[in-house]
Amino acid sequence: MARRKFLGYLIGGSGLVAAANVGLLSSPQEAAAAVPTPPVPADLADLNDVLSAAALPTSQLITVEVHEDGTASFELPRAEVGQGITTSIAMIVAEELELPLDKIDVSLAPARPELLFNQLTGGSNTIFAMYTPVRVAAAIAKGALLEAASNLLGDTVEALQAKAGEIIGVGGKSVTYGELVSKAAVPETTPREAVLKPVAEYNVVGTPQPRKDARAAITGQKQFAMDLTIDGALPAMICRPPTIHGTPEAVRNAPEVKAMNGVTHVEMVPTGVAVRAQTFGQCIDAVRALQVDWNPGTAEGESDESILAEVHGAELPMVVPQVPVLTETLDYNFEFYTRSGSPLEPNCAVADIRADGGTVWASAKSPIAAREEIAAAVGLPVDKLVFNVVEGGGSFGRKLFFDGALEAAHVSKACQAPVRLMWHRADEPRQGRSHPITTSRIRVTRLTDQVLTYEHRHTGVAVDLTHGLGEAITAGAATLPVAGNLTFAETIFATTQYLPYNFGVVDQLLLETGAYDRFPTSAVRNVYSPDVRAANELVVDRLAERMGKDPYEFRMGFLRKERVRRVLEKVAAEGEWGKRMPEHCAQGIAIHEEYKGATACLVEIDCRPETVNRQIRDARTGPLVTKVTFAVDPGLAINPTGVEAQMQGGVSDGIALALTNSSHLADGHFLEASWDNSAYTRQWNTPRDIQVFVMPSEHPPGGAGEAGVAATFAATACAYGRAVGEMPTYFPINHKEPLHFEPKSFIPPVPESPTDGLARTF
Repeated sequence: MARRKFLGYLIGGSGLVAAANVGLLSSPQEAAAAVPTPPVPADLADLNDVLSAAALPTSQLITVEVHEDGTASFELPRAEVGQGITTSIAMIVAEELELPLDKIDVSLAPARPELLFNQLTGGSNTIFAMYTPVRVAAAIAKGALLEAASNLLGDTVEALQAKAGEIIGVGGKSVTYGELVSKAAVPETTPREAVLKPVAEYNVVGTPQPRKDARAAITGQKQFAMDLTIDGALPAMICRPPTIHGTPEAVRNAPEVKAMNGVTHVEMVPTGVAVRAQTFGQCIDAVRALQVDWNPGTAEGESDESILAEVHGAELPMVVPQVPVLTETLDYNFEFYTRSGSPLEPNCAVADIRADGGTVWASAKSPIAAREEIAAAVGLPVDKLVFNVVEGGGSFGRKLFFDGALEAAHVSKACQAPVRLMWHRADEPRQGRSHPITTSRIRVTRLTDQVLTYEHRHTGVAVDLTHGLGEAITAGAATLPVAGNLTFAETIFATTQYLPYNFGVVDQLLLETGAYDRFPTSAVRNVYSPDVRAANELVVDRLAERMGKDPYEFRMGFLRKERVRRVLEKVAAEGEWGKRMPEHCAQGIAIHEEYKGATACLVEIDCRPETVNRQIRDARTGPLVTKVTFAVDPGLAINPTGVEAQMQGGVSDGIALALTNSSHLADGHFLEASWDNSAYTRQWNTPRDIQVFVMPSEHPPGGAGEAGVAATFAATACAYGRAVGEMPTYFPINHKEPLHFEPKSFIPPVPESPTDGLARTF
């Protein structure tokens, strides 16, 4: 990344279009200690390296275009789902092209099969993988403009200055980018060398910027899938089975339902019975009226207890034996329950499938795979299906799958009409995708004040990775410094799970059990890291206690890397680690390393009876996190404001995973339905004091979309254990308590539309 010269292309044609052709290089830092831990796979090539390697062969297809009105555009082949990447990419283009930020237009590319793995969004990889290609393309475009200006103004290229969309000559004469576009264009594609702007001279990248789409979002002008106006596309919903993956056998009253007000169609589809109507309210009424005979699902009779027993039964024995005299063997066991991956935006898509072709509009992180599978499902040649990527209202891993778009295509084909399909809120936790039950078992051996071995076995129900990410991992597998044939899941685990401490011989392995398609699973935000990090940091607290050391000082003494030490020092100082706390209140501290960055979190929690037992209508209360101090080193922070926002979101996620948010499986179905059942972090559980410190470093820009979750989960778990005087062993800590809601019906699968909304406001 220290190189400044890169190869790219000017694309032949009448306009000015520039592309990149680059490689990405990075190297881990060295560390040494009394009992150092040898490098693990994630030290040598992590998931970001693997995904970037898979995308590299098509980097020259990423282009920046300058227009005759003086603006520039970039078609982003990644999914914007609220993480702010359109703003960050615009900042990179503006910086390298020397053009004001408001003159950069970043749109989302439709499915482009030629991009292969360059059109896959996941693993917080977008900025890391695209930072250099976008810079190179913009620099080549600027170079072409400078050459054209040199001919026009009569100055050498070296004497010219590009500034704010103009080229300024020695005598003060200037010419705008727009005036130069036609002169800078080339008739045939030609290779060009680009010299990148030194980071020390940046004046856009690294500065806090509001999101380019912020005004549109807060004024309701932002266009999501359900906001699109597509001729003839009427609302559609699906009556879903009462158990997971059930299928319809027959509809007993289809004519009566079709005769209901506004209803145009009632059709059986693979996942249920679809209704199409003039309004979504009429769809809900029709879904509730349907009488359907259902075939059994894939998890009939299953419960939390039965699945947890299955996972425990699959656990492999530990390798490290009971050790000799003078050493101590410590064993720890943890359980993590199912959690829904539903974002705030319901699963939705628009589809218009006809006999000779079709179009789909949806938010998708793997649109190439979506286009191929949907075309096959509706019987169209893949080149006859257009898949338009729309901005999404959240993802958390959910939009790596495109089941909503696939359903919309099925419904449109069955109805022979365009549809705007939307899932009901009650559909999401019950039939949507979730991160499944897992367990963590850890064995540590120590001798006096040194850790000799650290063995971690993480076991769980198989996670479905058949969405394009797995193929990208296969494509980049040659970069992996591991032996043997790892599964997709094992590869993700091996390339994401660091143990940031010098704990001697470290061995962390994943084992998955059962078929991934028995439950609708997915890689929910931060995938394995929240559970693994919470288990590891709780064990670190126990080790510190057994060695008679302060948890913070213990961590500092065993850290492997300086950048992790830097963020840990920051939160300890800013969060006043070690300050006196009331009885049943405590601090917890934790670290995490992933996505080419480092994070640390210090949490203060209140577990006093009067707090735990506070009463709020329809709320899951319990322990309250009162303060969070968070620090992140993301490498080069493209937009510090965006990084801070992502960390705040991750903080809320981490608190929810530790304390309140999970799904309860009983009799083959999940009990939660809608957000009023799912106990995510709410206003009454949100810390009143959250401080985020963005600490840029000389490292390349890393990922921020998921980086805030794991350290917060772990710090909250550690704080809770210190406050109650006992290490928690399952999460969330309230999962085994009585439900805070009355489960909604399964037949009909959705509740009636509410008419008492004002009565439910506070």
